[in-house]
Amino acid sequence: MKKSILALMTLGTLGSYAGIAAAQTNVTIYGVVDAAITYEKDVTVNDDVWRLDSGQQSGSRIGFRGTEELGGGLKGLFTLENGFNVDTGTMGQGNRLFGRQAWVGLGGGFGTVKLGRQQTPLYYALNAIDPFEINLAGNAQRIFGAGLYAIDPFLRTDNTLNYTSGNFGGFSGQLAYSFGEVAGDNSANRQVGVGLAYANGPINVQFAYHDSNTFTLPGTFGFFGTGVADLRTAFIGATWDFGVAKAHAGFAETKVDVGATDAKNRNYLLGATAPVGVGSVMASWIRNDVRDIGEGASDQFAIGYSHPVSKRTNFYTSAGYTKNDDGVRVNAFANGESGKIFNVGVRHRF
Repeated sequence: MKKSILALMTLGTLGSYAGIAAAQTNVTIYGVVDAAITYEKDVTVNDDVWRLDSGQQSGSRIGFRGTEELGGGLKGLFTLENGFNVDTGTMGQGNRLFGRQAWVGLGGGFGTVKLGRQQTPLYYALNAIDPFEINLAGNAQRIFGAGLYAIDPFLRTDNTLNYTSGNFGGFSGQLAYSFGEVAGDNSANRQVGVGLAYANGPINVQFAYHDSNTFTLPGTFGFFGTGVADLRTAFIGATWDFGVAKAHAGFAETKVDVGATDAKNRNYLLGATAPVGVGSVMASWIRNDVRDIGEGASDQFAIGYSHPVSKRTNFYTSAGYTKNDDGVRVNAFANGESGKIFNVGVRHRF
């Protein structure tokens, strides 16, 4: 009798778990594996180097994306995305397990609310306008803000609450707030981001603003000064698809406040993408101008080509050249030096 009751209880428990499993989140596993042979000159004291690099067209990654219907038009959402280096098998963002993205949220007719480590509205705006989609030798992050766009907090932010609206006739927006989590000073390490977009037909217009408090400047940005800085940047850009080619243009202004020292930085972008056979060609010119120092301009010129061989695999190549005035060293080891980069690689998406 006891054995029968125990068996019934066990079957009931398993049935309950089966019911829960049936209602579980739908999870998608996705990723990118990208490797390239790269030649780079004038970025280290060793002058030039040949390397096997990871993630030259798209950062190598593996991710988990999930949704669950909650009823009433609501969805539970999450994304966990790990970046890795395919050339060495190491983590792509330091020791972070999910250094690319790690957030949970709620979506519905009102839009989407996400909490966690996320890419900024500035990242999405620049990615939409850059002909190279912030990758390859023409990556606009390499030169916008004298390279500040390539690192946190302009790239990604921790402890972030993000609201993204729905699409209303092509218009959409984002608002992001990142908690500084410093006891006694709520403004320390605080980040604020805003994004506005209009994408309809051949036109795509993007605006983004980012305000960062108490950021420690790395030594590579010495021409801005050193120490703890407040950063503010505004970006606006647009693309127009003419069918035979797409035109790209962008402008940004970044202010770096280090104590009593203020530095203003401006960027200009012109570019194009065009289909060639089954592949596509991309090209751009970007200027970075540190306005508060003499001889403070840098020009990056780049061209690239991507050739698909299946729906998920493509080959690519790109080349870039950066010319610096005597007061700056963007993409180069020393002030006034030029930088060169070339790569050829393969990317597989799954």
